[in-house]
Amino acid sequence: MKLIKDKEFEGERPLYGSHDIRIENVTVHAGESALKECSNVEACGCRFEGKYPFWHVDGFRISNCHFTEGARAALWYSKGLEMNDCTVEAPKMFRDMDGLKITGVTLPNAAETLWHCRNIELKDVKADNADYIMMHCENVRIDNLVLNGNYSFQYTKNVEIHNSVLNTKDAFWETDNVTVYDSVIKGEYLGWHSRNLRLVNCHISGTQPLCYAENLIMENCTMGEDADLAFEYSSVHATIKGNVTSVKNPLTGRIAATGYGEIILDEYKKAPGDCEIVTV
Repeated sequence: MKLIKDKEFEGERPLYGSHDIRIENVTVHAGESALKECSNVEACGCRFEGKYPFWHVDGFRISNCHFTEGARAALWYSKGLEMNDCTVEAPKMFRDMDGLKITGVTLPNAAETLWHCRNIELKDVKADNADYIMMHCENVRIDNLVLNGNYSFQYTKNVEIHNSVLNTKDAFWETDNVTVYDSVIKGEYLGWHSRNLRLVNCHISGTQPLCYAENLIMENCTMGEDADLAFEYSSVHATIKGNVTSVKNPLTGRIAATGYGEIILDEYKKAPGDCEIVTV
């Protein structure tokens, strides 16, 4: 593997088409596509300032690197990424990628990040300003994510999340097969139009959660006082510790909670309209 160390590059495609290289303490200044069409690349202690540095890359490991805001859309159309202990200020990271393992990464400007990606592992990640993160992704496993941003995880499939804090409205819309364990989810309109959403030992807050959901399962969860008008037109099986502020027109299934502030079953109830609502 060729070593490139203590260098600076700029302009268009300075390392285009490189294979089997390791770059250390390298700065890539303004320009485009520094490492396009490369394979088997290691980057350690580097700084990326120009646009699109890693496109169409097959197999790369990035550690202790800094992507400035100017390095927008830095990693697209690539596969086989391991990223550790990096700071990513650039928005629109990770598009149309397969095989990502991201650990100990901070993304302070994570808008439109992780779109159309597959086979993703995230651990110990913090993402701020993360509107529309993780759209149309598949086969995702997450542990200890702190997320601040709206419209997250829309249209995702086969997602498993553990030990996370998600401050996000309109999360998990139109999703398939998502399970969240031991997490806090704060935000309005959670999980609308989802299919097979399962929440285990989670705390839910925000108005009108979990409506229009198909085969929603909640196990040993709690709900905040602002989580009102829940479960409208959903098929649901839920066990909830504590009170639910209000339940509105669930479609079918069973809801068991300590108590209810209000149960609304009005003229807009839809068939079958046979959801069992019990106090335990």
